Amino acid sequence: MKTILGRELPDYIDGYGEVTPFQGAFRDAGIKTRKAVKLTSVNPSDGKVLDNLEQVFDKLNIKDGMTISFHHHLRNGDHVLNMVVAGLANRGIKDLTVAASSIFPIHEPLVEYMENRVVTGLVANYISGPVAGAISKGKLKKPAIMQTHGGRARAIESGDLHIDVAFIAAPTADTYGNINGVYGHAACGTLGYAISDAEYADKTIAITDNLVPFPACPIQISQVLVDYVVQVESIGDPAGIVSGTTKITKDPVALIIAKRAAEVIKASGLVKDGVSFQTGAGGTSLAVAAELKDIMQREGVVGSFASGGVTGYLVEMLEEGLFKTLFDVQCFDLKAIDSYRNNETHQAMSASMYGNPHTKGAVVNCLDIMILGATEIDTEFNVNVTTGSSGLIMGGSGGHSDTAAGSKLSIVVTNLIKSRVPMIKDEITTMTTPGESIDVVVTERGMAVNPRRVDLIEKLRITNLPLVTIDELKTMAEKITGVPKAVQLLEKIVAVVEYRDGSVIDVVRQVMNTNVWG
Repeated sequence: MKTILGRELPDYIDGYGEVTPFQGAFRDAGIKTRKAVKLTSVNPSDGKVLDNLEQVFDKLNIKDGMTISFHHHLRNGDHVLNMVVAGLANRGIKDLTVAASSIFPIHEPLVEYMENRVVTGLVANYISGPVAGAISKGKLKKPAIMQTHGGRARAIESGDLHIDVAFIAAPTADTYGNINGVYGHAACGTLGYAISDAEYADKTIAITDNLVPFPACPIQISQVLVDYVVQVESIGDPAGIVSGTTKITKDPVALIIAKRAAEVIKASGLVKDGVSFQTGAGGTSLAVAAELKDIMQREGVVGSFASGGVTGYLVEMLEEGLFKTLFDVQCFDLKAIDSYRNNETHQAMSASMYGNPHTKGAVVNCLDIMILGATEIDTEFNVNVTTGSSGLIMGGSGGHSDTAAGSKLSIVVTNLIKSRVPMIKDEITTMTTPGESIDVVVTERGMAVNPRRVDLIEKLRITNLPLVTIDELKTMAEKITGVPKAVQLLEKIVAVVEYRDGSVIDVVRQVMNTNVWG
């Protein structure tokens, strides 16, 4: 069978199950049901604090085949996932599914656990580093399931992703299980990706290196959701939160792209009082934010909100009065953490509030402008941020598909060519975000508007911007690089890419060359 984008999929995938092919960004809208939550009540005399992880494991009676979950607010500084899986491996537990909101290079120990079948399943929104390489080579028994940030919350709340035990890395926890992320050695700010896990898991465990007397203040995750609390030496290194660039690029080509993207935004007519905005933490995306800041200051515009994973740059825009509030699902740097701790207009949001399509309204639905990246784009504006052109997993949707679907104007910013490889192709390696959700692609050599956006094309035609078709951009690139050869992959499916509604938009197949990175 085929998706609406023409990708052929099997009816059934071993280790995944029956396949529902993607049929459109909003095809699955309608009345939905949330899972009923199973709770264990606590008597007044019952304590929650346990001495160590071994006691936690004794209480939980974790068995082969269970699903355990983790959140990624400590990013590449996280110690909790490795600590827990190592403890369970030492007990002889096998066939675990790890449902982590994201996987980073620090989680390399998972590779060995995948090879010896301690871990046979993985569900995540973003996967990078050695784990991504190992999955691409077929080392995970079952296909990894790659979701969006909003799609993961949807899957948990609907019961599609059942979590037996959620392990919450808690920068601060009190003796009754109240948690916050703003204090402690490993303070990470908001805890938006952990909220659905804590609420819907059969058991929820707070793992902290900062145990405080009851009650903690503030409370981000409540005691009513937490079964046990355990103190460990360290839940993580806060320096690892700042992984990847969170500074504006100085690259002259990227600055040209950013300036042109900002001119598209201005021409769209959306830069007016009440405008809302989101961008990623990459250097080019932040340069677009800097250009937008200048426009807003010149024209005296005050926006309603900026959102997403928040950087110090968005904090500065808030503090300078350019936005009334920030909606923050994850702090990307220490300045954002400090702002969330001290500024009441810097608000937390759960992953469900952020991007779950099966709610009564996600924040992404209120976005005017979204700046996106890409590893590949095709001539129908479909975008890949899951794999590189070699077929190796190198990321995942995260909030890409969620924000593209919700925003009024979604702009992909990219160099036309990267590492001698054209970014725009007839066919991309992996579908992540459908072209129906992408409005403009901006490169240093020209920009293309999705033909669906006739209104935007008319507005840009009266500017001096270098407006071309997506096919013309592809031709420009191929004149420099030549036509790239199609990547050769094996038949084995190593990952299933779910759209935010749970339908399958594509699959990732095993790479042929096992000597590649990872």
